[in-house]
Amino acid sequence: QVQLVESGGGSVQAGGSLRLSCAASGYSYSGYFLAWFRQAPGKEREGVASIDTAGNTRYADSVKGRFTISRDNAKTTLALQMNSLKPEDTAMYFCAADYYIGGLSSRAYKYWGQGTQVTVSS
Repeated sequence: QVQLVESGGGSVQAGGSLRLSCAASGYSYSGYFLAWFRQAPGKEREGVASIDTAGNTRYADSVKGRFTISRDNAKTTLALQMNSLKPEDTAMYFCAADYYIGGLSSRAYKYWGQGTQVTVSS
């Protein structure tokens, strides 16, 4: 069974940085598409960044130049480095995995972690 566990969330002031991690187990990690999503209260879940099996990345326009997604196939971990954080980045952040389809649509992913909260104060 695929399991994803996020960590690294917390509270930070605007302009600060956080690094989120997602530990994966239960599947052949290197063959999966991976992504980070976020959901703020009252808003739909949105794709933040994705990475395919070859290491190609995609980012939401709102985070381009500030966030970096990376994967370590040997350690079966996914990371999201978040710099220059803004109050509008405040949300619950989720990692997601799927074998067949990647990208930034939540409908493409079958497996989800429980989320880690990121709060950015002004």
